[in-house]
Amino acid sequence: MTDLPDMATAPRRRWRQRTVRGDGVDLAVHEVGDPDAVPVVLVHGWPDTHRVWLPVARLLADDLRVVLYDTRGMGLSPTRAPDASFAVAHLAADLMAVLDDVSPDRPVHLVGHDWGSVQGWEAVCEPGAEERIASFTSLSGPSLDHVAAWVRRTLRRPSPAGVAGLVGQALSSSYVPFLASPFAPPVVRLAVGPDAASGLRYYRGNRVSPHRLRERRTSVPVLQLALTHDPAVREAALAASDPWCDDLRRVPLAAGHWAPTTRPEAVAAQVRAHVAEVEGLTPRRAGGAAS
Repeated sequence: MTDLPDMATAPRRRWRQRTVRGDGVDLAVHEVGDPDAVPVVLVHGWPDTHRVWLPVARLLADDLRVVLYDTRGMGLSPTRAPDASFAVAHLAADLMAVLDDVSPDRPVHLVGHDWGSVQGWEAVCEPGAEERIASFTSLSGPSLDHVAAWVRRTLRRPSPAGVAGLVGQALSSSYVPFLASPFAPPVVRLAVGPDAASGLRYYRGNRVSPHRLRERRTSVPVLQLALTHDPAVREAALAASDPWCDDLRRVPLAAGHWAPTTRPEAVAAQVRAHVAEVEGLTPRRAGGAAS
């Protein structure tokens, strides 16, 4: 391992970096905190890198072992892999490879934001996931399969509330067809940068067939942070996971889409409390507002 440039002097604050072989790609993995503490893995979304989690990671590192990684095609994990290699099954395989490398003998607590949450859902719904993942905290990224099931169910048995939720999420997701189109790369490359353009393969590689419906259940304890000012994900899309989870709690958080950077203290507090509950260190909380 090598130290990252912004490491602090205290041993537990020292950043460590290594490369993990994922599902056919090399992934840059970063770690901070006590190596013997409870492990927490933070997974970023698009168009971000692991750095979107740094404010939260620094707060959690006081008493947790925090692991971040650049997902395929982003940051320090470049790849020329084609669009099909960015399907959520491959992203979840990358995630499991990281978990197996950093914590082969102990289940980890998983936290995902945006596409990091989408691939987290794919992982926690795999058979036997509860043996490798102790808990899952989800921000701004619903399960693609749960949403597909919700859409199908609503269209088969429409109700005013159901249709309103469906239309609302459709409007919030209206940018997706453009990002998955061949017109997006030059625009995104110019406006945001080459890394973001590379990450458009997440959208192109996950065009979901309206006819696909998989039974995707999980017994992993799930905390959904419902970001009340997030224009991209409506609560109805988050609620699509309710029928498929044995243990799900949803807590509203007054924040926009990039809560890991704009409200790191609130996000870190929710993650730490969820970890403590699952580890049996504190009593179970009821769902409620997060300040």
